[in-house]
Amino acid sequence: MSKGRGSASLLMVMATLIPLMCLLFLVKPSNAATYTVGGPGGWSFNKNSWPNGKNFRAGDVLVFNYDSSTHNVVAVDRIGYSSCRTPRGARVFRSGKDQIKIARGANYFICNVPGHCESGMKIAINAA
Repeated sequence: MSKGRGSASLLMVMATLIPLMCLLFLVKPSNAATYTVGGPGGWSFNKNSWPNGKNFRAGDVLVFNYDSSTHNVVAVDRIGYSSCRTPRGARVFRSGKDQIKIARGANYFICNVPGHCESGMKIAINAA
């Protein structure tokens, strides 16, 4: 009789461990990087080349440091970026120390204070 119980116990352990082991192979470790937009100078004018040479990944965090009394950050679509217009429903950040997680693909950000985007206060980031 004890031989049968041992086999059943082993089967139960295997039935529990196999799905857990499979899950471990499917889960990717999170190695999100954090980037301060614009470097030490922060989010300001003419930073559109700041992303050049960086390899962004989905889940990375962009930190926008700026004077919240004169600037903001708006997550926009490609049209909003190109036209410097804030689409209806766009998220506007105003803290001066915003942390934004980027998505896979194109990510666009502008300052929508009048004249700022048109003067170069915008960035486009592509994340793998």
